[in-house]
Amino acid sequence: MRICVLGAGAWGTALALSAAAHPAGHHVVLWGRDAAQVAEMARSRANPRYLAGVAFPPSLLLLSGDAREAWRDADLVVLGTPMSALREQLASLAAAGCAAPVAWLCKGVEPASGLFPHEVQAEVAPKLRAGLLSGPSFALEVAQAQPTALVAASADADVRERLVGAFHGPALRVYGNDDVIGVEVGGAVKNVLAIATGLADGLVLGLNARAALITRGLAEMTRLGIALGGRAETFMGLSGLGDLVLTATGHLSRNRRVGLLLAEGRTLDEAVRSLGHVAEGVNCARAVVQRARQLGVEMPIAESVVGLLDGRLQSAQAVAALMGREPTHEV
Repeated sequence: MRICVLGAGAWGTALALSAAAHPAGHHVVLWGRDAAQVAEMARSRANPRYLAGVAFPPSLLLLSGDAREAWRDADLVVLGTPMSALREQLASLAAAGCAAPVAWLCKGVEPASGLFPHEVQAEVAPKLRAGLLSGPSFALEVAQAQPTALVAASADADVRERLVGAFHGPALRVYGNDDVIGVEVGGAVKNVLAIATGLADGLVLGLNARAALITRGLAEMTRLGIALGGRAETFMGLSGLGDLVLTATGHLSRNRRVGLLLAEGRTLDEAVRSLGHVAEGVNCARAVVQRARQLGVEMPIAESVVGLLDGRLQSAQAVAALMGREPTHEV
């Protein structure tokens, strides 16, 4: 299979490496916007900026410049760009007449519009055959070929099968799912909830508090997902519970790291600058809460995170606001 990955960040590079090492012998192109970065990667056969210490296989082709040259003959196009660049990438592919299935890797909500990725695609590139890869995965571990399981989500069975064929292998297991809404809501909301668990860990509130936040956070995620048209069982799977547990507890989680830094007394700007990477939970928290309010869905943990990010609440106040809520049934 001929696979083109657009975006040479951590996750795009990791998936390109996984596909290039596949036993099927895929032909894989990794395209990057920054020509200087791509030239350095070609010289060193590595991506030291994002995946230090991981060597590229000889078969991986690196390109920059006109992206159309990278995906022109591809059987599958994978978008490794952040949520903020998804609209532009999809519009460009549609305008250029891309006929190959397209899958995005980003997890989140477009801050300006409040739209999830599939909703952005419906606006700017409705004729593309599209889907996404999601699930509990740190890019470094995928690049190192450590065991990982992902979800290939699309309403189009051929797109799901194409993604499974591209990436399912000895170190990466890929499950198909047609609940695009549920998979995307899980991928977006878990980032917001990971900020809350990072805050709790940074304040040394204990493992009881962490377990409570993860469990009640899963309930919030599920309520929103069902209200948007997703299926409840999706949130018990890899893209819901699985991704939430990983992002809320893993030391490689950027969103959890934001919460830890806020607990130390850092400002939001200081926390984000120190990461050197995108933390999608910061970008999409307000949009997630706004969608929930429009639908009448209660998300008290996510609301507290937004209050913290907006500077309306201090760390201790956010905890007090959650613990001081009226008793209710567990639903």
